[in-house]
Amino acid sequence: MANLLDLMINRIPFLKCYEKTLFRGKLEGETDLFDVSPGDIESLLNRSLHGKFFSKAELRGKAEQDAAFLSMRGITCVSYYEASYPPLLREIYDPPFLVFCRGLLPDPEKPLAAVVGTRKPSPRALAETFEICRYLGKYGIPVVSGLALGIDAMAHRGNLEGGGAAVAVLGSSPDEVYPASNRPLARRIVEQGGVLLSEYPPGTGPRPYHFPARNRIISALARGVLIVEAPLDSGALITAQFALEQGKDLWVGSAGVEQRGSFAVLGAGTAKLANEGAKVITRAEDILAEWGRETVEADTGNVHNEDAVCSGRSLASSLARSLNIEL
Repeated sequence: MANLLDLMINRIPFLKCYEKTLFRGKLEGETDLFDVSPGDIESLLNRSLHGKFFSKAELRGKAEQDAAFLSMRGITCVSYYEASYPPLLREIYDPPFLVFCRGLLPDPEKPLAAVVGTRKPSPRALAETFEICRYLGKYGIPVVSGLALGIDAMAHRGNLEGGGAAVAVLGSSPDEVYPASNRPLARRIVEQGGVLLSEYPPGTGPRPYHFPARNRIISALARGVLIVEAPLDSGALITAQFALEQGKDLWVGSAGVEQRGSFAVLGAGTAKLANEGAKVITRAEDILAEWGRETVEADTGNVHNEDAVCSGRSLASSLARSLNIEL
């Protein structure tokens, strides 16, 4: 069962992520929270509070509702101060105070690759995304993405097809999967040993400002970030910026760099990153080589080859048609 004190602090509306973490670290239990005054919090945060101060009874009531809901829906809640909290999240400037999870958190000893891009990709970018992520899955590397339409969804599908335990970071709570069309994909992620992860409490729907914020989590969880294809105004470029700030490997997909004609605009942001020094990735082997990983599966004899690429592209095209993406 989720810790009620953590859930109460998480529901204080005027605290930022790092402020919740700082505040929680000063409290021993619920009594300390109920004894705190606005002046105490202002002194701790070194800033003035604006608006109505929280009602302690109302706060506890919301926390109890959250705890009951999480238990009913099979959603776990992990605090910054718990051992199971993803360690890479602790390394960023504003880590989530709480992480809500449906499924299994990734093994902290294994590297993750983040793969993101435009919601309206070209057929080539879809095929490249699927094949790279499928191959990463075969080597036990989870792919983390945002469960959005387009590149994100194809990244998850490819990773699952390769047997990977995909990680989906949401811009809503785990019980409010968005978009609705990706709910079957979300169920498959959980069923295959992956996880739906969010910093938002139960009942929180998607908001425009949630998606840029969740991008910092996507990049934080990964060792490297691949932007497959992104126009100049794509939110994926926000993920790229977070990756640079967090000291992650940053790559771009060849599909986004080499597009010509009417598709060139889809990769304009990717091409810009490449011009600024991001390495161009064509195959999953490029990522594995960067990490010093062997690219032959000795136990299965499965070697990446052109037949596998063609098979992956064919399956990606089939998925694109089923998702009503124009080819």
